[in-house]
Amino acid sequence: MGSQRNGFKRERFVLSVDVGTTSVRCHVYDQETKIRGSCSSQVVALYPEVGHVEMDPAAIWKGFITVVKGAVQDAGVQMCQIQALGISTQRGTFTTWDRKSGVPFHNFISWQDLRAADLVKSWNRSCTMNGIQGVMKVLYFLTRQKRLLAASLIVFSTQHVSLRLVWALTHYKQIRQAVAEGNCCFGTIDTWLLYKLTKGKVHATDYSNASSTGIFDSYQMCWSGLLCSLLSLPLSIFPKVENTSHDFGSTDPSIFGLSIPIMSVMADQQAAMFGECCFDVGDVKITMGTGTFMDINTGCKPHTSVAGLYPLVGWKIGPEVVYLAEGNSADTGTAIIWAQKLDLFSDIRETSAMAYSVSDSDGVCFVPSFSGLQAPLNDPKACASLMGLKPSTTKSHLVRAILESVAFRNKQLYETMMRDTHIPITKIRVDGGVSANDFVMQLTADLFGRKVARLQHREMSCLGAAFVAGLRAGFWRTREELKKLQSTDKVFLPKVVDRDDSGSWNREYTPVLQSWERALRRSMNWYSKP
Repeated sequence: MGSQRNGFKRERFVLSVDVGTTSVRCHVYDQETKIRGSCSSQVVALYPEVGHVEMDPAAIWKGFITVVKGAVQDAGVQMCQIQALGISTQRGTFTTWDRKSGVPFHNFISWQDLRAADLVKSWNRSCTMNGIQGVMKVLYFLTRQKRLLAASLIVFSTQHVSLRLVWALTHYKQIRQAVAEGNCCFGTIDTWLLYKLTKGKVHATDYSNASSTGIFDSYQMCWSGLLCSLLSLPLSIFPKVENTSHDFGSTDPSIFGLSIPIMSVMADQQAAMFGECCFDVGDVKITMGTGTFMDINTGCKPHTSVAGLYPLVGWKIGPEVVYLAEGNSADTGTAIIWAQKLDLFSDIRETSAMAYSVSDSDGVCFVPSFSGLQAPLNDPKACASLMGLKPSTTKSHLVRAILESVAFRNKQLYETMMRDTHIPITKIRVDGGVSANDFVMQLTADLFGRKVARLQHREMSCLGAAFVAGLRAGFWRTREELKKLQSTDKVFLPKVVDRDDSGSWNREYTPVLQSWERALRRSMNWYSKP
């Protein structure tokens, strides 16, 4: 028994934590990617004012520590068996803190927060922006440098950190004072966790997280001096940007009883892309959680979009840089949870059967825009809405309309990506909680006219961060090894009825889509001041 116990203790594992919008999750993975232990903790969003969405830094930190200890305990292993720690985090949620004490100046301001919507609108319409865009167009015409074309197409968004940070600097005197004293740190959740885990020794982020802020130049691979000058953002507050696969230091022994090497820090959507093994140009992954995020691998160069797709660094591992183009819809899971709170259903697992129980939505259209509309419409002032209600409308019709809206937004993003990138799509993989809904997935495959695969692992952000950390630590050796460890849960094949200019898809949905697009237009610009 003693030798078996000692042998068991020698087995090694990779620990991965994903700090999402609604939960903090931790998994302990073995070499076969089997989850040996798990633990999760809820993330509570705070709504201090209309349009303001915040998170308590102390609660995030407590949740992080709780899930790490809980997952290791659940796995029945010891901390000394953890070979590496990988961290995946939601993007664009940030705070600022005192460099000496580590105390935050304010709550995390969430990526869903709309407090900067008026700033976004005024900047996008400003003479300054028009002037910059005009100059960049001329320079692009003369030089044909893609980064100048990208600069000529810059528009601000509420999901980018940039103008929310401007708002914070304007409204919080203590931040301005700390900046003046050289005592202010800025960071997204990953940066703040690294700072806490290393007791203030590390103020860093990785390229995937940095490129998701809207303040990073993905062409020059550095914080944008031009943007910081334009918005009066002090470069001194920003963290050092490291490779995604990097030795970020180790956790302070006082936290978990010993030091655990932190081998990867990664933005959640890029981590999900890596977890899906979308390593090749043309690979697409769709993550459907709180929001929907559709990413395509564009290879070794950033994609310059004219339709609102965002060029991101997927990961930087050694000298290799992989870029993605991304479109998103902010309110996928949010809409379904909202419907559950209204008692349209008790268990989310019922929704697919409810949608299939009726032949259509009875003319009801739902617009999922609690946080405005993103690409290709890009309207932060849009409202969520239900239209076409009748006395005959049932709960099942409402549920079907809500699920259809998720697939319709998927179709919008997919067609935008096809038109904008001109990259032949090689495979489409889906993950996230909403991907468990067969109705949404089948309708998505029908509307795309393409095969869509759902893997057995659903929490791909956690797995992706684990993969990168594990490769760095030598726990896994190659990406080919990772591909062989994957298994498919279900493949959704399109029910092709007819073909139109955009490809093969289910033509019976044409009038439904047209009605939904009409509802979409009526929801736009709703919150504009008269």
